[in-house]
Amino acid sequence: MPAPAPLPALRDIPRAFCLLSRLPMPRVDDWSRQAEAAWAYPLVGLGLGSLAALVGWSGAALGLPAPLVAFLVLGALVLLSGAMHEDGLADTADGFWGGWTKERRLGIMKDSQIGCYGVIALVLSLGLRWAALWALWEMGAGTAIPAVLAVAMLSRAAICVPMHTLPNARGSGVAHGVGAVPRGTMLLALALAGALSLILLGSVVIALFLAGTLTVLGLCRLARHKIGGQTGDVLGATQQVVEITLLLCLVATLTEV
Repeated sequence: MPAPAPLPALRDIPRAFCLLSRLPMPRVDDWSRQAEAAWAYPLVGLGLGSLAALVGWSGAALGLPAPLVAFLVLGALVLLSGAMHEDGLADTADGFWGGWTKERRLGIMKDSQIGCYGVIALVLSLGLRWAALWALWEMGAGTAIPAVLAVAMLSRAAICVPMHTLPNARGSGVAHGVGAVPRGTMLLALALAGALSLILLGSVVIALFLAGTLTVLGLCRLARHKIGGQTGDVLGATQQVVEITLLLCLVATLTEV
């Protein structure tokens, strides 16, 4: 029988922040537990989302209109994560649709230059997120702030799914170094994100969880077909696509209410 996954530890939290954010954190010398630290990814989302929401709240308090507030929130989210997820989305789009073989796709994804597919993916991602955040902030800070926090947590918890279910396609890179996320760690991350989001948003989280699950499963199947597994770029793309899906789902659901 496989050995049980190590229990969560508080020291996993700075490890997760070091990997998924650009916030100053205590130096991490031992990265051997990085895969087990994935349970804390939702806490990274909560931290980054809280800072971005604070920026948005400050802008709204100063009387800025919803489009500018949404732009500030989006900019804060991008800067706080070092645009690593956006970079992954661009590389994945270029690789998946710019190559005809697995080897060629992986080669394109490793190339630091961006192609037209990557540019289009970034424009669509930033545009859709900005428009959705705009719509949420027009509903008021009381609606937008919990939405920003929940989406930030759920989209980062979603990263654990391909890290658990898919093999590393390249055999090198950040995702390979982190390793496969144990099943218990993945479930803990999803449960933590779901529970905190339920507190913030109530029963609408059920729709978000369903939409996010379908999105992640579709992305996993696409990644397996295109490159035979996952890479760090695929993980970044997963966060981005899930974030967009959840934001659009929230706008549609809350507008109906």
